Amino acid sequence: MHSLEHLQIFLRVAEMRSFSRAAESLGTQKGRTSTVVRQLEEELGVRLLHRTTRTVQLTEDGRSFYQRARDLLSDFDDMSTMFAGDDVALRGRLRVDFPTELARSTLVPALPGFMALYPDLELELSSTDRQVDLVDEGFDCVLRIGPIGDDTLIARPVGRLRMVNAASPAYLAQHGTPLSLDDLRQQGHRTIHYSRTLGARPYGWEHPDGDDYATLPLPGALQVNSVQTYEAAGLAGLGLIQAAHTGIHAHLESGALVEVLPDLRPEPLEVSLVVAHRRNLSRRVRLFMAWVEDVLAPYLD
Repeated sequence: MHSLEHLQIFLRVAEMRSFSRAAESLGTQKGRTSTVVRQLEEELGVRLLHRTTRTVQLTEDGRSFYQRARDLLSDFDDMSTMFAGDDVALRGRLRVDFPTELARSTLVPALPGFMALYPDLELELSSTDRQVDLVDEGFDCVLRIGPIGDDTLIARPVGRLRMVNAASPAYLAQHGTPLSLDDLRQQGHRTIHYSRTLGARPYGWEHPDGDDYATLPLPGALQVNSVQTYEAAGLAGLGLIQAAHTGIHAHLESGALVEVLPDLRPEPLEVSLVVAHRRNLSRRVRLFMAWVEDVLAPYLD
């Protein structure tokens, strides 16, 4: 078997789906990355990657080898620091994914403190609202809101993300401040509809109903499919919104938005840290997950 460095090269090619980009990120020649992967394939007697003019993708054998190689390198990282205390420098690469709005409003602003603690850590941060593929895209850890959607993944619950009802002062001046569900109907309130798919049936206005939650149909002339646009529409006075406290807390503090119906908040959203496997999480991943939990703690119910 070739060296651990060769496994690292293969992993980077598989994760970046490109020999040239992998070589650039590793500071080596494209020809060397291609040679290393070809040698691995010859030694193993299987094809690890499908190569086209546009992209590189793992074969089924490649996926299996990729996972074992990641485990091996993770084990090596743990073994090399197994007697190290928390004061030992954290090194290596960590690839993570956050929901876009949580990244913008809460986690990225807190990153300077984490990076100052571990200046030798190479962090690759993705922020997207789609569900990334941890294995195919090479993520060490992702933060997800709501259902995980894949029972092969290992989810560690973090808590429930606090939701609030809010509107702009201009909107409330025009329509009145609702104090009950009846006020929402009688005062002629409207909401901004959010849906990941434009044209889909609106979710409705969510509220507690005994031991459960129910939705109240409210009219609204605007439907959006972006959390950022949803919040911007609320700030513009286009309607009531129901948003995560993490995203709009600064607007609530400044007065640009006002919380309404605080006793009728929508159901909190489940937040989880997700990894591809439970076995032998590296020290990098463990410390990063602990940091994420600390940052989010003030916003969780």
